[in-house]
Amino acid sequence: MKQFTSGKYINQGYYKSFQPNLINKHWLLENMELVSLLSKADRQLGRLDMYSEHIPDIDMFISMHVLKEATQSSKIEGTQTNMEEALLDRKDVSIEKKDDWEEVQNYIQAMQQAIEKLNKLPFSSRLIKDTHKTLLQGVRGEHKSPGIFRTSQNWIGGASIDDAIFVPPIHSSINDLMSDLESFAHNTDVYFPDLLKIAIIHYQFETIHPFLDGNGRVGRLLITLYLVDKEILKKPILYLSDFFERNKTLYYENLMRARIENDIVQWIKFFIVGIIETAKKGVATFDAILKLKTQTEHNTQTLGTRANNAQKIVKYLFKHPMIEVNKIMEITGASKRSSYHLISDLEELKILKEITGGKRGKRYVFDSYLNLFK
Repeated sequence: MKQFTSGKYINQGYYKSFQPNLINKHWLLENMELVSLLSKADRQLGRLDMYSEHIPDIDMFISMHVLKEATQSSKIEGTQTNMEEALLDRKDVSIEKKDDWEEVQNYIQAMQQAIEKLNKLPFSSRLIKDTHKTLLQGVRGEHKSPGIFRTSQNWIGGASIDDAIFVPPIHSSINDLMSDLESFAHNTDVYFPDLLKIAIIHYQFETIHPFLDGNGRVGRLLITLYLVDKEILKKPILYLSDFFERNKTLYYENLMRARIENDIVQWIKFFIVGIIETAKKGVATFDAILKLKTQTEHNTQTLGTRANNAQKIVKYLFKHPMIEVNKIMEITGASKRSSYHLISDLEELKILKEITGGKRGKRYVFDSYLNLFK
């Protein structure tokens, strides 16, 4: 890695674009601090991965992890939708929030579809393009060639290309660069740890910036896809956007440092620290979920004849922690009056909390569960 050279700037007339070097080559790991971090990351990921085998209904909890990832990844790009707003039905979203809400919903859909497609498609440019198309469908970037590598120059930061912070490679080189990235992802001729591979892949993808819009969100989404594709994780239960958002300045600085100073090691250290911290938080969250699930099931058993319906509601809430009376009627088959009695019981047990404050159209959240993801 000491020999790493990121690329070079090429004069394009009135601006200079950055042309990254190819990454599908022999990489030599010499940094012992990185070796130590890699060992810690492997241990933490192993602990986290155990939950996908031993927790019943793990898919029920994954939906909340995806929801958090969608809001945090979109937040990095300036989208202002919190988890409560993301849980709303489209009809309940205010006009000024609708665009942001749509972008978060697209992210959720893009992640879910991409995970499903991994059963048929490898980690590839085709999968990346399909995911990008879903991400930008019907939102603010829908006119910026969803699902198609760009055919014109883009730039990062600045009002125009003249004062840009970074100008990615010229569009005519994108297919070759992405083909090289794909070959690196699947290169088995030379061993290189997969966690280091995906750190480099994410860096290279963000450097190539192959789409006109949505590169940041797709690049972060690729991390989870790669970990699942390589069977490092059996289920998509690790997402780095929260770590990147909380360390946004360092995130961008370390990417630029690799490009300008050829310091790929510092970027990889930052990335692996993110893996370790996120995996630890994931373990703590799953532990807290299990404790809350046990406690909630115990509490609902005190409700006598309404216990059975209460447990049906709680099961729904662990997947979608926002509810209204009509949904309770649908789940339980109870009358509206009985459903309101059930709501009162669940409020008393501090399972539900009313958040709208109005007399009509009241919505309730499973607050103690939602807080585990904040």
